Amino acid sequence: MREPPEVLDRVGTVRGELVLRRDGERFEVISNGVFLMDTSDGTSERLLVDAAVARCAEPAPRLLVGGLGVGFSLRQAVSHPHLSAIDVVEIEETVVAWNERYPHELGGDALRDPRVRVVETDLVEWLGSTTDRYDAICLDIDNGPNWLVFEANGAAYTDRGIGLAVRCLRPGGVLAVWSASRDPDYEERLRSRFGDVETLLTARPRGEPDVVYVARRAIRPARATTRGRPGRS
Repeated sequence: MREPPEVLDRVGTVRGELVLRRDGERFEVISNGVFLMDTSDGTSERLLVDAAVARCAEPAPRLLVGGLGVGFSLRQAVSHPHLSAIDVVEIEETVVAWNERYPHELGGDALRDPRVRVVETDLVEWLGSTTDRYDAICLDIDNGPNWLVFEANGAAYTDRGIGLAVRCLRPGGVLAVWSASRDPDYEERLRSRFGDVETLLTARPRGEPDVVYVARRAIRPARATTRGRPGRS
């Protein structure tokens, strides 16, 4: 008979209860009784980082990772030796503590990289207040724009949230966004701000494929078209 998952930690936070448990070799994060993430794969989270970094024009780019989770994205980020700085914004201090406590199973080893700085705050607040600018921003907040565990996390996917991300991108900078499924409305919001948007899909054994959206900030703002005053007939 299969053993039930082992609860490693249970923490009450201002956003509710967070549970870390181990099921065999897999670690799982449960938020208010709802499955949030686990360590079973990570293919699409690694793609999120690789796609953004590959499209950076700068030789030593600065990267922002929005959401630490179980550490997939951060681990992939530190595997790129030419990144000059890696900032991680994570709202839950408990998640940061778990990554530090289980360095081999989660992202703790990557947290020790000297290029890494962890900022424990809300991502949208950080984007709206920081003076730092990045060559790439990778967002992995909640389950994406259309499958939220916390409704407040939807702010990152609104027009305002997109605008704040653009504000923190250097000209030519790349925004990459992870989602558990496609969201046509969010795609349209991205296109209205960036123009062309790449959609990268990662097949899953069951259900819809994971999605990574990739968009680039223009190097120069588009010129306004000046129209002459119409003549009289």
